[in-house]
Amino acid sequence: MAAPAHRRSLRARRTLVVSAAVVAAGVGAGVVVMNANATAVDVYHQTLAAKDGWASSGTGTTGGTKADAAHTFTVSTRAQLVKALGSASDTTPRIIKVKGTIDANTDDSGKKLTCADYASGTGYSLSAYLKAYDPATYGTSKLPSGTQEKARAAAQTKQAKNIVFKVPANTTVVGVPGTKAGISGGMLQIQNVDNVIVRNLTFAATEDCFPQWDPTDGDDGNWNSNYDSVTLRGATHVWADHNTFTDAPHLDSANPKYYGREYQIHDGALDITKSSDLVTVSRNQFTNHDKTMLIGSSDSEPSGKLRVSIHHNIWKGIVQRAPLARVGQVHIYNNYYDVTTLNGYATQYSINSRAKAQVVAENNYWKVPAGGKVAKLLSGDGTGSVKGSGNLVNGTVTDLVAAYNAASSKDLRTTVNWTPALTTGLESSAKNLPTSLATTTGAGVLTAS
Repeated sequence: MAAPAHRRSLRARRTLVVSAAVVAAGVGAGVVVMNANATAVDVYHQTLAAKDGWASSGTGTTGGTKADAAHTFTVSTRAQLVKALGSASDTTPRIIKVKGTIDANTDDSGKKLTCADYASGTGYSLSAYLKAYDPATYGTSKLPSGTQEKARAAAQTKQAKNIVFKVPANTTVVGVPGTKAGISGGMLQIQNVDNVIVRNLTFAATEDCFPQWDPTDGDDGNWNSNYDSVTLRGATHVWADHNTFTDAPHLDSANPKYYGREYQIHDGALDITKSSDLVTVSRNQFTNHDKTMLIGSSDSEPSGKLRVSIHHNIWKGIVQRAPLARVGQVHIYNNYYDVTTLNGYATQYSINSRAKAQVVAENNYWKVPAGGKVAKLLSGDGTGSVKGSGNLVNGTVTDLVAAYNAASSKDLRTTVNWTPALTTGLESSAKNLPTSLATTTGAGVLTAS
């Protein structure tokens, strides 16, 4: 391993030990491999390494490493997590250690809450909603309005108050190693704050009980849900590392259809929008999900922001948006994409560059099943750029942009207006990624004494 990957932070005070499997495979940014006599690193106080992607720019990303004892918490319930997060406007450094899985759909006493609980008192019912906005009678030219739409929105608001966790600036949220740490059914909202670290957590079952019908979305309308597992909105200096994102246990294949369209209860896994900036996404696993990572929420986002580095992640069973990038400068390197259909999740594309996005995609590995089309690994609107190099498809160097452009009427541009410089841990070859990333990514890899 290159020496810079070992030099994490002078602030580190405790021990990070990596399993023998991880040591054997080798690791990059985000994990420190130590022998028995080496100076150790504490996973709770660990900070992003120098030059490790866009989040290392400027002041870097240190999260809550300066937290005092009064602002260091261990939480196992929803109520404890809410208390530990405190006010979203409080910038006091804090470290929140998540022990075990927190069920967001519980009340303050720990009682399980259901969709029926959130709907109670609002007047909403799915059957009444479906009757009110049936395209055959309501039409397809306008969004739902009236009694049932107001009731749906009110029920959705009740759910949001319970499952949305607002993360303040200067915060580290990290799963306690060995406890299957994670958040089920909830959303971490990192909005208009700076300097946040999210690590070693499994985000599962983030579900909207009350999707909205939009007859104007696409040719046939769509059901749209409201919660991402982690959402960045106007956030800066964020490091998301060694997390696992999944729809499980309720997969999209179990969703019913209404008005002939899937009743979609899942939104994004990790979305980076509203001029968020200086973000590093490293060593996560994204699996069993449709619209996975959105960078930029609209084509009209202002320029100069949305600078994101995405490296050493696994994308498996992902339909689209891995990522979809708008406007910003996005570096995608050393990722492993397995586009084999998994649990009904069939890949439409991996990377989409649109709205003049400037994407550099290098040294990534795609596993494509027999009959899979390389031309469909990318997508765009004709204004975005992808500068690709060193990308492998089933072990063979492949010009993905050329393959896409040969089959598309809206060519991806092949030049960009920037050169990545924050590239600690960049591997010059993608050939070993399927093996090495299998044991060095996702929640549960990091361990600490």
